[in-house]
Amino acid sequence: MEETISLYDIFKVLKKRIVLILSITIISTLAAAIISFYVLTPIYQASTQILVNQKTSEQQTQIQTTDIQTNLQLINTYNVIIKSPVILSKVIEILDLNTTPSALSNQITVSNANNSQVVNISVQDEQAFLAVDIANTVAQVFQEEVKELMNVDNVNILSPAELPENPSPVKPNKMLNMAIALVIGLMVGVGLAFLLEYLDTTIKTEHDVEELLGLPILGFVSKITDANSEVPLTVKSKRAVRRENVNV
Repeated sequence: MEETISLYDIFKVLKKRIVLILSITIISTLAAAIISFYVLTPIYQASTQILVNQKTSEQQTQIQTTDIQTNLQLINTYNVIIKSPVILSKVIEILDLNTTPSALSNQITVSNANNSQVVNISVQDEQAFLAVDIANTVAQVFQEEVKELMNVDNVNILSPAELPENPSPVKPNKMLNMAIALVIGLMVGVGLAFLLEYLDTTIKTEHDVEELLGLPILGFVSKITDANSEVPLTVKSKRAVRRENVNV
């Protein structure tokens, strides 16, 4: 026999387990807030931009299309060179960083927009001022070293990184973490509510009997109460009353 669940049954389960659902949702959201605000270390980001262009002479008044295409092809090579140990080792030496080129490379992101000669160097670090120093030093060292490595002089620093007065971290995103935890907690609470309802096979009301047997209820047996106390008699109290009648 195929069983179907109506919207009424769903709302009835949700109403019955509303305390459990809200408790799990609130606990998960509070846990995410505590972890985001007090446990996770804030990460700051600084970015600098470099421009890859062909060095033109005074007589040259127009940049040829072939030169731009050549520069765009060089950008892919530059992206690798910027994060290479040749560049990062000198950055570590200049800033006296307690890290390795491999670890520093994980903090740096090099990207450029499609068909753009502008390369963006982003650095993430636990200290805002250090992220700025690393980004600017990487750009400067690369500008100097690319002349020897590629035998070209077509890199200029377009926009150096600057330290704002009140830097704000890019990680963790506290509000996003709390929103995700709220949704996950709500889903877990609803799922657990339906699981408990499915595992609960006890019969508590007459409606449970109707649903279990599929038969209508014809009548009810009222509670037997003592005439004097108006309290329902237990099996023991009924026997005591019978003994009193016999003694009389």
